[in-house]
Amino acid sequence: MDHSVEFNRNAWDRIAKSSKWFSPVSDETIERAAAGDFEIRLTATKSVPRDWIGDVRGKRVLALAAGGGNQAVILAAAGARVTVVDFSAEQLEFDRSIAERFQFNLETVQCDMSSMTTLDDASFDLIVNPCSVNFVPDCKPVWKEAARVLRPGGTFVAGTIQPVNFLFDAVARDKGKLKVRFRIPYSDLQLPDEERDATLGPERPIDFGHSLSDLIGGQLEAGLVLTHLLEDSWGGDDPLREYISTFLLTAAVKPLPCL
Repeated sequence: MDHSVEFNRNAWDRIAKSSKWFSPVSDETIERAAAGDFEIRLTATKSVPRDWIGDVRGKRVLALAAGGGNQAVILAAAGARVTVVDFSAEQLEFDRSIAERFQFNLETVQCDMSSMTTLDDASFDLIVNPCSVNFVPDCKPVWKEAARVLRPGGTFVAGTIQPVNFLFDAVARDKGKLKVRFRIPYSDLQLPDEERDATLGPERPIDFGHSLSDLIGGQLEAGLVLTHLLEDSWGGDDPLREYISTFLLTAAVKPLPCL
């Protein structure tokens, strides 16, 4: 196993225990979703347009790398039959506990999203994937696995981080300055040892900045057909948002077989 996978698994377990990065959705959000009023986010600030995913009632939905008590439980409350995949047991515990409390139809699977060997081919109508491939060295196997488990005619919606996000020195950026420093593809593992240790810490997963050829072209190579695209930005004081969006939200379909 690539050591970055184990490192990131442990980091996400610690993040789940500390709850500093995010919190599971509220009971009010669950109740609204059960009444048909729901939205999910896969990037920082924009919700997925409802017409991208349609009516989820009764659909088999895969929430890919989506542990943490957010997208999966919202979709389950809205009536979908949800399977949530994540490699962090602590993140999946959020989903299990909420599902048990509200008696949702929800299954949790702990595995690497690049190798979902326990999931059958062509078994999901919809896959939603919040920004997560920036935590794996190669995103192409993720797209291939998503295409494999998606039914023909099914939809794959993914949030990704644009390559431009990884060009700049993080310390200068935190101070409101944009200093180009890195090449794409990017990896935290390229940092000098002392800087990497100081940057990562116990609750900072290893980041990988992929090329657009891999982020978008990789989905096409996996046999998916792109249908929609939106851009999004970080909220708050990030200086880059004044110049360019840093996220992509895409929807793709798996073509029906030719007769």
